[in-house]
Amino acid sequence: MLPCFSNKTLENATKIILVPPKEFTTWLAAQDTVAQNWMRAMQFTGAVGGTCLMPSQTGQLQQVIMGVSDDYRFWEVGSLSASLPAGDYYFDLAAERYNQAAIAWGLGAYQFSKYKQPARESAKLVLIDKTDSAYIHNMLESIYLTRDLINTPPNDLGPSHLSDYAKQLSDTYQARFNQIVGDELLKNNFPAIHAVGRASDNAPRLIDIRWGNPAHRKVTLVGKGVCFDTGGLDLKSSSGMILMKKDMGGAANVLGLARMIMCAQLPICLRVLIPAVENVISGNAYRPSDVIKSRKGITIEIGNTDAEGRVVLSDALTEAVSEKPDLLIDMATLTGAARVALGTELPAVFANHDETIDALLMHSKEQQDPVWRMPLFSAYRDSINSAIADINNDSSDSYGGAITAGLFLKEFVPDTIPWLHFDLMAWNIKTRPGRPQGGEAMAIRALFAFLSKAPS
Repeated sequence: MLPCFSNKTLENATKIILVPPKEFTTWLAAQDTVAQNWMRAMQFTGAVGGTCLMPSQTGQLQQVIMGVSDDYRFWEVGSLSASLPAGDYYFDLAAERYNQAAIAWGLGAYQFSKYKQPARESAKLVLIDKTDSAYIHNMLESIYLTRDLINTPPNDLGPSHLSDYAKQLSDTYQARFNQIVGDELLKNNFPAIHAVGRASDNAPRLIDIRWGNPAHRKVTLVGKGVCFDTGGLDLKSSSGMILMKKDMGGAANVLGLARMIMCAQLPICLRVLIPAVENVISGNAYRPSDVIKSRKGITIEIGNTDAEGRVVLSDALTEAVSEKPDLLIDMATLTGAARVALGTELPAVFANHDETIDALLMHSKEQQDPVWRMPLFSAYRDSINSAIADINNDSSDSYGGAITAGLFLKEFVPDTIPWLHFDLMAWNIKTRPGRPQGGEAMAIRALFAFLSKAPS
């Protein structure tokens, strides 16, 4: 059991009552005089996000009152595990909302403690009989895995380390693991992955995980695994480089989603492909104006070595579509343009099939795990033309960068295969309820719900 949960009974646990603002006045009037006087003395008005700790007649903590939105927003209770005094608590909620509240509670309790002692002891939530403990732990442990991978510094998470984590995950769920490393990439026709990663002492590789019954629906996940991105010879500034340990956030999210699927034993034939590289500088680093081949045979002119993610994804996507999966999902920290358009908290998603994205957006709303659809606007395709190659990895103008990156990837995915492309931040730039600053899982709760409900 995760340390943010308690296996004790409710007898010695403190009740948490969630009250929407429109109900607060009526609710307060129904309380006894002592409770009313205490809340007035504490100037507690039931405002959203506000909490009031109610003592008993003997001075012990008796109840916690929290103001929440009228539609009960998932994240609002995520602050409680970190803000309440140490002890055992439970929510006064129906089963379905209890499950979601427990997940938000656990996400707020997360601490990355690999290199320093935890700053605090989390308050503990009692998982009462009506909760789905297996589902709650699956969601949290999978998201913790994603956060841990992104938060780990690049000296401890290069391509070889990432493959070790993928191997451990594969072994846990009896999945088949394979990887193609270094010059073997050239022998096996993955030239784009090799070109981007060859400058690093930690050799580039393609990580390949297979799990599930081949008779079930084929779902393939592809994650950008750039374990550190200097920008290559088109070198980033120091401020632009400081967060680039998170450039494998797509791979981390894909591994988190894969763990959810395997742990829940979804009826899916799953494949996970991760091109894992470091984009660094040495004498054999790939250069601006180089023309490199891709697995598909499309030649790529390198307009900018800092647009490396789409280059490595091109080979992985080509391999992914070779087996004609029923659904292809790629996740990548691909462009700053997507962050300019949508900010850091809202992942962009591109899709080639309307019914697929419509179903996902429904689950995104239900799970309060937001994504926003952006267009594969074909009129912008001309901006990634090349005079000497089939395509350029950099746009000829500075506008619509997330779209042109998506159009680049679209060259490697046939329209016959339903495809979702996520361009995400994978990082919280500030601490919010349930979302501490640092590496973050984005869209994978929505994707898990979507995959759970889809026909097998």
